[in-house]
Amino acid sequence: MIAGSARGFSGVLAALLVASTSLAEQAKTPKSLPPAATRQVDFVRDVEPIFAARCNHCHGPDEQQGQLRLDAKAIVLKGGQGGLLLVAGKSSESLLIQRVVGLGTEKQMPLEDDPLSDAEIGILRAWIDQGANWPAGVGSPATEVKKHWAYVAPRSPPLPSVRDSSWPRSPIDSFILARLEREGVAPSPPTERERLLRRASLDLIGLPPSVAEVDEFLADASPDAYERQLDRLLASPAYGERWATPWLDAARYADSNGYQRDGHRTIWPYRDWVIRALNADLPFDQFTIEQLAGDLLPQATIEQRVATGFQRCTTVNVEAGTDQEEDRTNQVIDRVNVLGTVWLGTTLECCQCHNHKYDPFTQRDYYRLFAYFNNTPLETEQRSKGSASLDFASPEIRLPDDLATEQRREDLTARKSALAAELDRWLADEASGVAAWERELTAKGSLEAQELPANIRKLMAIDRQKRKPNQQQQLATYYISINPAAKKLQARIDALDKQLEALAPPTSLVMTELPQPRMTTIFQRGSFLAPGEQVLSGTPRVLPASPEGAGNNRLALARWLTAPTNPLTARVQVNRAWGQFFGRGIVASEEDLGTQCEPPTHPELLDWLAVEFQIRGWSQKHIYRRIAESAAYRQSSKFRSELAAKDPHNLLIARGPRQRLSAEAIRDNALAISGRLAPKMHGPPTRPPQPEGIWRVTGAVDNTYRTSTGEDAWRRGVYTVQRRSAPYPSFSSFDAPDRSACTVKRPRSNSPLQALTLQNDPVYVELAAAFADRLAVETAGFSRDEALIHAYRTATCRRPTDRELVELRAIDFAACQRYASDPKAAQHLAGGRALPAGTTAPDWSAWFNLAHVLLNLDETITKN
Repeated sequence: MIAGSARGFSGVLAALLVASTSLAEQAKTPKSLPPAATRQVDFVRDVEPIFAARCNHCHGPDEQQGQLRLDAKAIVLKGGQGGLLLVAGKSSESLLIQRVVGLGTEKQMPLEDDPLSDAEIGILRAWIDQGANWPAGVGSPATEVKKHWAYVAPRSPPLPSVRDSSWPRSPIDSFILARLEREGVAPSPPTERERLLRRASLDLIGLPPSVAEVDEFLADASPDAYERQLDRLLASPAYGERWATPWLDAARYADSNGYQRDGHRTIWPYRDWVIRALNADLPFDQFTIEQLAGDLLPQATIEQRVATGFQRCTTVNVEAGTDQEEDRTNQVIDRVNVLGTVWLGTTLECCQCHNHKYDPFTQRDYYRLFAYFNNTPLETEQRSKGSASLDFASPEIRLPDDLATEQRREDLTARKSALAAELDRWLADEASGVAAWERELTAKGSLEAQELPANIRKLMAIDRQKRKPNQQQQLATYYISINPAAKKLQARIDALDKQLEALAPPTSLVMTELPQPRMTTIFQRGSFLAPGEQVLSGTPRVLPASPEGAGNNRLALARWLTAPTNPLTARVQVNRAWGQFFGRGIVASEEDLGTQCEPPTHPELLDWLAVEFQIRGWSQKHIYRRIAESAAYRQSSKFRSELAAKDPHNLLIARGPRQRLSAEAIRDNALAISGRLAPKMHGPPTRPPQPEGIWRVTGAVDNTYRTSTGEDAWRRGVYTVQRRSAPYPSFSSFDAPDRSACTVKRPRSNSPLQALTLQNDPVYVELAAAFADRLAVETAGFSRDEALIHAYRTATCRRPTDRELVELRAIDFAACQRYASDPKAAQHLAGGRALPAGTTAPDWSAWFNLAHVLLNLDETITKN
């Protein structure tokens, strides 16, 4: 049965309510009932989501076929036109179950959809058999109002009691262990210390620990050794670079406009603001306010205005013929939808055209939010009056430079002005300038006989006193191109222009408000061409209202999002934090905490984390540390066969996290292992090596991919240029989004292309070569076994097992034999590379072979 279909389960109930077949007649059918669920069923957790997903389309607030609302307790218990729906304690005699199963002469309902699954019917049967308990207060606004759990402000629950009081290291563990004990499952033992440090390092800073850092940790026997490592990692500047990536996914940050004519934009200062804000642990409420409304703060700083770049990350269509107002409207719609996803964990986009079918949000709610963002200027301009061609043009802010750069720019500007004045005087000189050149040509006879371009002859035929300024400028430009002295002077000016361009102060896109606000209306069926009723800005009715006097602009909206009464923002953020560490949020659908989401696996833990986040000053570092210090996080990630059927996806957290690294982290990890990682932070986007022909976008756009050189080629992935129409290919192979839309949870796929990328991409081949250089230097004087162990530890942070060491020896021996017997192959592989001192080409080639293997290990690209 498909949620959102024209009929679905509602067809079951419509037929049910008008049916005249008696229950006695139904009992004659040979069909059997699916068994009832054996566990205790909770209405809010188990039954209400089935009703919401399958029934409320035709039996909810918008439509009540057969005079029945399945979101209203009193109406359900009373029944509809077909009579009593439920017989408490007797599911087999309840009309609801009879019709869903298809007992009797009628066809199984629904007629036009898949039937309910046995598991769903089993839940409904168990609920009825257990007394059809419908808690007081649960129901629609038409009866008794009980909101979906996510729309009720979280309260910190008491810690549950556990039998094994020695296991918990933090309050988090009490919630995890209580669930494990209820399920009869034991937690996994702690993971090895090397793995634990690597796991925490990859999670907190996105980089592996060095061999020296691992050795230091192993040698530290103090009780708080691990906690002090967490403090070190959280204080690292690399922390902000690691955690910026998921936030930039959500912000749909990119260095281009999107669409077919995917022009470049300058917004990287916003990316740098995110990194700095995260490193400073800017409280999340302030982090929110500055990105949504930094420009509206009193005496807003440049940094606070740069932060509003979050709102400017929308795509912009500059293709010829684009309706500018439609494009602006689409940007506002995108901002509303992103707000719903990032802060409210709600699929608000459904409400653009109609009331939400499952969640208590209306179209009016949507356009009241729309009004907050509707006061923005156009972000495109016509190339010329009446032209269909558009250019990207929108508010931006100039960033200050350091004093040395500012002084250098002033000096160059002064020199350029002096040269330009000298050239102007020379051109205007009646004895030696353009006038003298014209007289000389005229004296030679007819202009038609001169070797001049046709347009120049035409201009010279016009009387000098009647020429327009642009015509005079065309003649001067041509004269400069043919006069050696003038050409040399112009070349000096052009050279200064290039230097000034390189020193141009950076700019960044920012939000601004129009002096007079626009009128906002509800778009009928979501079309901006069909404006309807006018609305004012406001927040959704189902959620607590903004305090009186808070205002009605974006600043008021941002403060409402992080107000203590808002039930969603804190929950949404800590749920995503949990997903970053464990690979899955406590609520699996990290973008949607509405009525259609899977129930939280640990609802009390989710509320505890949300409250902890708020009372600890909205500190993201505090929440991350809480998770990383827990016993649940420290568990071994080894597969347990007894959980294969009971908990294959680790929903109970009976073992530690294990998942493949993100696209950027895979590259950053390889950079760190190879020794090539450049520590440089911030600045314009980099363009690391990539295959030829990727940037083949059509349109009047610079499609030249100028590969970065020096350290810029080996900086972290967060700085790699993000072009929406042609994203960095190796990142795409590992599921990085193209940033055209908000993404709060990346997929994790497993494809042959990923293996081919690691084996053949020029970047990873070069990093294997750099790793070979590193190993040749660092293992000088080691025995071969010691060298192999060091190589393995550098890549995985742990010593190889005896079996793994045997495999390493075999790989190494085969490579050494091959290249010793074929020096030409070794020389070809080295390719003229400057080898480390004392290293021969065969030796280096053997190291390269091993380095390439180690960088391609599953364990190398996996956090476990």
